[in-house]
Amino acid sequence: MKRIQIIDSHTGGEPTRVVISGGPDLGGGTVAAQLEVFRRQHDAFRSAVVNEPRGSDVLVGALLVEPADKSCVAGVIFFNNVGCLGMCGHGTIGLVVTLAHLGRIRPGAHRIESCVGVVTATLHADGSVSVENVPGWRQAKAATVDVPGLGKISGDVAWSGNWFYLVGEHPWALDLKNVEQLTDVSWRIRQAVNAQGFPEVDHVELFGPAQSPGGHSRNFVLCPGKAYDRSPCGTGTSAKIACLAADGKLREGETWVQESILGSRFTGTYRRDGEKIIATIIGTAFVNSEATLLLDEKDPFCWGIR
Repeated sequence: MKRIQIIDSHTGGEPTRVVISGGPDLGGGTVAAQLEVFRRQHDAFRSAVVNEPRGSDVLVGALLVEPADKSCVAGVIFFNNVGCLGMCGHGTIGLVVTLAHLGRIRPGAHRIESCVGVVTATLHADGSVSVENVPGWRQAKAATVDVPGLGKISGDVAWSGNWFYLVGEHPWALDLKNVEQLTDVSWRIRQAVNAQGFPEVDHVELFGPAQSPGGHSRNFVLCPGKAYDRSPCGTGTSAKIACLAADGKLREGETWVQESILGSRFTGTYRRDGEKIIATIIGTAFVNSEATLLLDEKDPFCWGIR
């Protein structure tokens, strides 16, 4: 019987499951190198942690690993129901709150090594967390694709730790009651985007007007495994900020308030690093469970339902 110690949290409604012990030996080295070992040799472990019957499609896993950069308090590999992720903004906020819950960190700035680079996360006295993301940029402006059943859709392609296709002009209402339609639309868009010149894009982000005072925009983000993000999406908000900066619509240091489909919020700002954008996202997470996962190889669904 294999035992895996986990702590669950949610950030703006989006869950993160941090594996604090019981993970596989990945051989050390950079987190990027450990990720390749994890992806090639331990995909069953990934599935066991986040997929049914122990998890769900929306759950994001965060495996704590030893960082190669010794200035970092932790290394982390993020993963979901279908594979591994690059950076994860909501997951980093959840990770920081989890480390604080464990007594491993106190308020202040902490460096964390992800597979796409080191990020700095600051735990504030009020419990909120700001994450200075990896450098981002807009790759393509107004890239138009022909989506079967929907016609021509135009959006920007941006990198912010993950690849996004961001759609601002569309006819769909971003309301929680419409999530089935929004999921179908976004999945069709992603397939068309991948087939028509941007195979690397794995997140689709639709934007609409904010629905609460002080907000600048509401989004619907479809993640790689076809689950929608309950939070405003940290890397998705970073991608939006990169596009706003490229268009001259948001100044350095100016605040952008992004609502999720649930109405939860991230606040973002940025600074420039040459041609690239360093976005900082602020949000709050809450620890909601501690548990031990039991993996019994006699169980036909021990390694998750895939």
